[in-house]
Amino acid sequence: MLLPLFGAGFLARSGVSARKASAATLVWFMVSTVWIGGMGNGSSFVLPWLPDAGMELRFTIDGLSWLFLMLTGIVLSASAALMLISGTAERGMTALMLVLQSALIGVFTARHFIPWFLCWEMTLLPAYFLIRLWGGTGAKTAARRFMLMTLGGSALLLVGFLAIQVSVGTMDFQILATRAHDGLLADNLQRSFAFTGASGHSVLTIIALMFFVGLAVKLPVVPFHAWLPNAYVEAPTPVTMLLTGLLSKMAVFSMLRIFLPVFSEVLPALAPLLIWLAVLTILLGAVAAMAQTDLKRMLAYSSVNHLGYCALALAAVAHGTGDRATVTAAVSGTVLQAFNHGIIATALFFGLGLLEQRGKGSRGLNDFGGLRTRMPVFTGAFGLAVFASLGLPGLSGFVGEFLMFRGAFAVTPGATALAVPGLLFTAVFLLRMLRLVFWGPLCERATRWRDLNQLERCVFALLILLIVLPGLSPGVLLNFANPDIVKLVDLLPMKP
Repeated sequence: MLLPLFGAGFLARSGVSARKASAATLVWFMVSTVWIGGMGNGSSFVLPWLPDAGMELRFTIDGLSWLFLMLTGIVLSASAALMLISGTAERGMTALMLVLQSALIGVFTARHFIPWFLCWEMTLLPAYFLIRLWGGTGAKTAARRFMLMTLGGSALLLVGFLAIQVSVGTMDFQILATRAHDGLLADNLQRSFAFTGASGHSVLTIIALMFFVGLAVKLPVVPFHAWLPNAYVEAPTPVTMLLTGLLSKMAVFSMLRIFLPVFSEVLPALAPLLIWLAVLTILLGAVAAMAQTDLKRMLAYSSVNHLGYCALALAAVAHGTGDRATVTAAVSGTVLQAFNHGIIATALFFGLGLLEQRGKGSRGLNDFGGLRTRMPVFTGAFGLAVFASLGLPGLSGFVGEFLMFRGAFAVTPGATALAVPGLLFTAVFLLRMLRLVFWGPLCERATRWRDLNQLERCVFALLILLIVLPGLSPGVLLNFANPDIVKLVDLLPMKP
């Protein structure tokens, strides 16, 4: 966590050129990914902060957080590579990306609310400035909406956990999850909030709703997604890769790590609301994507659609009527979908960034055509990412969706059946994009375009490997997270 902060400070004060700063940042992201990859499970750090209040700075890497840390390094590396390729890098951008990496490491490893919340909030500043300072013409409005909505969600998170601290005397995630599993958390709140006349169960339900909304802004869940389309479109494409590949995954990870185990006592009562919000997210995201002619906005709504499946699986787990196999499938599918969507979306936006760079900023659905004749390697790599996003069997997108539907169908078949057309809508707009961009007569502007260079091929090769390998052998990823998924499932509500 500290090393990228030191690097950001060095870049901010040094006189190194933007291109050298971008290259150095790319090397650092690659090195840190390999470093974290070699650390494995069990690395831990604890520092007392306010011992009398039971608050400490505690960070631990387990199998679940390890996967998300690896995703962080891969997405950041691809983003830095696109900055280097497109020549859009500035020292300020690379420094802010390093700050963002530090905060993301904290979010994925914190085991206490205080360090988790500090790192959660720390992601807002670099993301805001990356959109605001280097975005398009509407970047000011998009960045302001992003900041205000995410700050509003963060306020709900903080107030809810302060209420828990007052009642229980701790914000340690493991202790809270154990008390919730034993049915004691609502009783603690009952004693502290008896003066309100509300039951502890009611107070815990309100806190759970506040926490859900705080996470739903980043996930995103309709109607809390209003910041997303403009932010994705106005941000520079390397920054959009970070928004879709990492910031949304913070919310998925926190749903698994905090929301489900800590609020397990009241989740069954909230499940119907969560399920229908997830279905709405899936369908509206897909329909909105079909209506777009801007490729970047189309992929932005596609991300809303795909993350809606994660929300549906998590809501099915919250229902509490699934057996152990069902709950395990839903949780495992969510973990796989989060990781795989991060890789697939990164590959799609990386390809879009290359189109923007060659087309001098053009990214309309009808601005291209016939590119397969001029750029066959690029067409193959981008097409593979598209088919992975469609959920083609044998590619990574299929496995997570299959497990999530396996878990959701067993618990709420009606709502899940309504969500299935989202898969069809996804196929419609993605295949239409392939047809208009890569098939047909070659557009005049692309007659002198070159195919992928060496660096671009290396980035795509890594991303395609991470799309194909988990699709053929999902255990490559699940083997790391399975022990922690089992521990998580033991704390969740389910049918005896």
